[in-house]
Amino acid sequence: MIFRPMTESDVDRVLPLLAVGGVGAWSDVEAFRKRLATTEYRPEWTWIAEEDGEVHAVAVWWGPPEQSEPAALDTLHARAGDDRAQLAGELLSAAHRSYGTALEYHVLLPADWRDDPESVAALEWRRDAAARAGLTEPVERLRYEWTRDSGVPAPSPRLRFRPEPDDEVFVDLFRRVLEHSLDAASSQEAAKVGAERQARSDVAFYRDSMVGDRSWWFVAETPEGEPVGFGLPSRNTSFPVVGYLGVLPEHRGHGYVDDVLAEITRFLAEEAGADVIRADTDLANQPMAKAFDRMRYTNFARRLVLSPPA
Repeated sequence: MIFRPMTESDVDRVLPLLAVGGVGAWSDVEAFRKRLATTEYRPEWTWIAEEDGEVHAVAVWWGPPEQSEPAALDTLHARAGDDRAQLAGELLSAAHRSYGTALEYHVLLPADWRDDPESVAALEWRRDAAARAGLTEPVERLRYEWTRDSGVPAPSPRLRFRPEPDDEVFVDLFRRVLEHSLDAASSQEAAKVGAERQARSDVAFYRDSMVGDRSWWFVAETPEGEPVGFGLPSRNTSFPVVGYLGVLPEHRGHGYVDDVLAEITRFLAEEAGADVIRADTDLANQPMAKAFDRMRYTNFARRLVLSPPA
């Protein structure tokens, strides 16, 4: 078995492995072609397992168009009948050696995957393969969607929202909301590199890697001008999104998360013309999940993030 990056001439042989729907299907045929065109997918980021001219497995890494390195494994498929876990694990390991690091694997799952035996089985071999390649730390995330049928929220009667052009203000706010944060990724990284460095990394990511306009970001304040939190309406290459929102520790417990989420939703709907808004939050972050429920966002899918040990 040969493990190597795809070439342009391999595309037609890879497409039959890109299943539609279900587990691990971020890139069906249509999405794969589209993202190759936008360079979110690239031949050198798409690895195949090949034997005697047949493609037995494919792994597709994703990255922002402006970056030279991939950011995360997006899709993993292997042909039925093979030892999928072993084959895919070897494929991922070969790619990791080439990249010089093990990159996160984001597994797309149905919202009710635990109640669906086919989804459980489809996840099992992928998770086994990821573990063989060093991706052993899981974080499950809820995926939400708002549509205009849910109604555009009214402006908050108790907070005001102002744009803030100074990145340093947001660095300070990101640093402060890290205290007792239920956001697993930021909290874990902050434990390694420190809150200040993580806050700067967060600001840089949302400013430089998201498609949404930096001018959309806002600070949430009381009528007296005291900051209570902030919101980052944004968008990715496919949808407007709730980029990030936070409530400062000293103001938690007063329901301000609803006000900030409502303003992000209202802004994207009224100012940015969004008919659909997407959002993710960690399964463990139940206060945020409940806020999405109250705002009539629908939990339409889940994302399992598999990472190397910290």
